[in-house]
Amino acid sequence: MTDDSLPAEHLPPLAALVDEVLAEVGYEVAAATDAVDDAIPGYGGLFDPATSRDELRSALEDLLASGLSPPPTPDPTDDAFVLYVDGSSRGNPGPAGAGAVILDTSGDQLARLGRPVGSRAGNNTAEYVALQLGLSELLTRYEPHRLEVRIDSMTVIRDVWGGEDPTEPGVGTYSEAVADALSSVPNHRYTHLADSDPNPADALATVGADIAAFGPG
Repeated sequence: MTDDSLPAEHLPPLAALVDEVLAEVGYEVAAATDAVDDAIPGYGGLFDPATSRDELRSALEDLLASGLSPPPTPDPTDDAFVLYVDGSSRGNPGPAGAGAVILDTSGDQLARLGRPVGSRAGNNTAEYVALQLGLSELLTRYEPHRLEVRIDSMTVIRDVWGGEDPTEPGVGTYSEAVADALSSVPNHRYTHLADSDPNPADALATVGADIAAFGPG
């Protein structure tokens, strides 16, 4: 639902195509996965080992040519929102993904977002991308007046809400985008999530890392 794809680190060709499909459906993971699975003939799907590289590439190219539409935008309870974000990197650096879940004050999930970040990206970069992803889609769909961001990365918290300069190389673009987005929300705060706290964005970040791990194709 964004006008343009969000920036990404280096991705293999197949992963980049999946990211384009995700962008077309507003980074809604379920919508993108269902569309890809439906486009692959016979037995197989996005993560099915039976799906060949050629089948997946053909399905992705056909989907992009067909003109995808994002799912309907649910109505929120009011102008206050909760945003869960999480990043995942296997190897740190390694295949990395970002996830974000938008809720209203009633606890209803309004969006479940995810995307690959890069084939060799670090945890902090993935966390920044997750926050950027969630904020971008939140502001595209709604006009938030109050926002609580629930996040487990103290590095991002110190940078964004503590006013420190980013310590992770190469995250300047994401940091600036996050600052610009938050400036559009009159009241925003963060809640630090402990490792034991549930985070619905975690599974979506894992899916993003799975996509980032797609090899050349």
